[in-house]
Amino acid sequence: MPKKIETDQENSPNIVPITTTVLGNEPSMGLYEIHEQSPGSRGFHRYQIIHVIRDGRVAEFRQDMGSVKKWKGVRQFRIPSYMVHTVDELKDLADQMRYDQEQDEIDVRELLGILK
Repeated sequence: MPKKIETDQENSPNIVPITTTVLGNEPSMGLYEIHEQSPGSRGFHRYQIIHVIRDGRVAEFRQDMGSVKKWKGVRQFRIPSYMVHTVDELKDLADQMRYDQEQDEIDVRELLGILK
């Protein structure tokens, strides 16, 4: 009987694979704009993170939006989608949410049209 070969997925089920491209019309699990430490400890940057499905698993696409100094006073947010909205739709929602400083709280479920 052949010996079972263990994969990284079996050893580290919490590691999220990355993808270097996303298509505007593909369904997405969610979009996030958050501040995180940049690679090489070059300070904090704002990242737009989009989760899509690759090979049956959630994969992460990251776009570095630059130093957090450029984003002072701009909210960080998460938009869940669960494959209901496309990448382009979520990017449009992100553009609306990012610069809408008058609204203290956003009901994301209402914004996405779910669970109304």
